[in-house]
Amino acid sequence: MNVPVRPAETLRDALGALLDGLPSRQAAQAVDRLIANYRGATPTDTPILRDRADVAAYAAYRMPATFEATHSALEAFAQAVPEWAPGSHIDVGGGTGAATWAVTATWPGERSVTVLDWAEPALALGREIAAANPALRDVRWQRSRIGSALTIESTDLVTVSYVLNELTAPDRAALIDAAATAAQAVVIVEPGTPAGYSRIIEARDRLITAGFRIAAPCPHSEACPIVPGTDWCHFSARVSRSSLHRQVKGGSLAYEDEKFAYVAATRLPVTVTPAPSRVVRKPQIRKGQVLLDLCETDPSLRRVTITKRHGDTYKAARDADWGDPWPPDTRD
Repeated sequence: MNVPVRPAETLRDALGALLDGLPSRQAAQAVDRLIANYRGATPTDTPILRDRADVAAYAAYRMPATFEATHSALEAFAQAVPEWAPGSHIDVGGGTGAATWAVTATWPGERSVTVLDWAEPALALGREIAAANPALRDVRWQRSRIGSALTIESTDLVTVSYVLNELTAPDRAALIDAAATAAQAVVIVEPGTPAGYSRIIEARDRLITAGFRIAAPCPHSEACPIVPGTDWCHFSARVSRSSLHRQVKGGSLAYEDEKFAYVAATRLPVTVTPAPSRVVRKPQIRKGQVLLDLCETDPSLRRVTITKRHGDTYKAARDADWGDPWPPDTRD
């Protein structure tokens, strides 16, 4: 009897095995250094992931968060295009392949997959980890500089997760344009910071100009209603913390929340049904009422107050989470 693979749990186990034989102090020091440097202004032709120890420590620390954030974005896209599943996938700047795991968690089964990254140690480790997931055993791990010279083969889906912040503005534009030319669907994830949101908006605008429709998180393909410099759109994904997470951050909680921004867009010749509105802040639950901050189709931002007198709607509001469609998605 075949036991179904649960990508999140399988990935967690595979990452835990990476640190066997690596002294915990060495792992913690590597993570500490890489956190300070890896997501900075490091040129993409001089990757900071230098060797297996670096990659193992960083993957064990960051890969679960990248997986959960990307999975959340992909799930929102899948809800907007429920009758479609990618038959091929290219993960640009994918490193150890977190986004490929997230794709298998969203659409189970095998497909043609290519991971492109400049850091050979990351690709080698990604290949090793992927052996634990039958859907990823035939992935092509290809060393490639991510920038203006990048060529992306025709594919159903391109993912770009936590990559744009490593590129210059011209390289970011070139990457988005290449993805838009190659793919039927593009999902981009960035850190949930004002700068990350700004890069997502830049990418969103380029995709719309290229003829894509926004499937998520936005309920529309019009201009974002957020006034630049006043706020930013981002969401949160719950991540189980490993012992390495707790050691490096000095925390005791068994989880942490990964803040991320994203856009999912498509030029598929199928019906795309974005959420009628989306919860864009953590719901505020008060005595007898729930406050929801919504991005709506208009496009506009609006806060609604839902009270007990709204009956089942109030119950749904109490269960609503940050990033959920509103009203609750009943298309399943």
